[in-house]
Amino acid sequence: MALALNKSVMTEVFGPSEGTALRVKQALMVVLGIVLLAVMAKIKVPVPGSPVAISMGTFAVLTIGAAYGPRLGLTTILGWMIVGMLGFDVFQSSTADLNGISYMMGSTGGYLVGYVLATLALGYAARAGWDRSVVLMALAMLIGNVLIYVPGLAWLAVLYGLDQPILAWGLTPFLLGDALKLGLAALLVPGLWKLIGDARK
Repeated sequence: MALALNKSVMTEVFGPSEGTALRVKQALMVVLGIVLLAVMAKIKVPVPGSPVAISMGTFAVLTIGAAYGPRLGLTTILGWMIVGMLGFDVFQSSTADLNGISYMMGSTGGYLVGYVLATLALGYAARAGWDRSVVLMALAMLIGNVLIYVPGLAWLAVLYGLDQPILAWGLTPFLLGDALKLGLAALLVPGLWKLIGDARK
């Protein structure tokens, strides 16, 4: 049965809802989202033997997708990537020496593609009302993580070859951290919706 994609996402329930004021609000949300993505990407724990690290970047991507919806979420994630493409140090492992296109074509390139897919998936899930349920939000987060890992692992295989321990580099070290982040988001987003509902009573 098809889901009705007609529910409001979180950023639509406060502030102006039409006209120029709405556009200003949306622009501010995009800027704030880009800043949040850049900050959260830098909160990371290196994993020995892997070309990538556990970070809060995926948590930010998925929660922004759920809170912003598919259109504003996509605009935000693409804006963040454009800022990074221009050479600013906004990605998880980018540096003053490794940034821009060179960084994006490296080992994390596939995960960046996955971020776009996951943002859309979480946005559409939120539009269908999944972000109001802990169970459905957890399922949406799981789907989002799969959409991040599939292109991420595929790109690692292209770069390093299938004869390398691709899963050990790009998947298994992060499963526990992702499970914790999934649980956090599954509780946080529906919890915020409950607070919004209580505030309106």
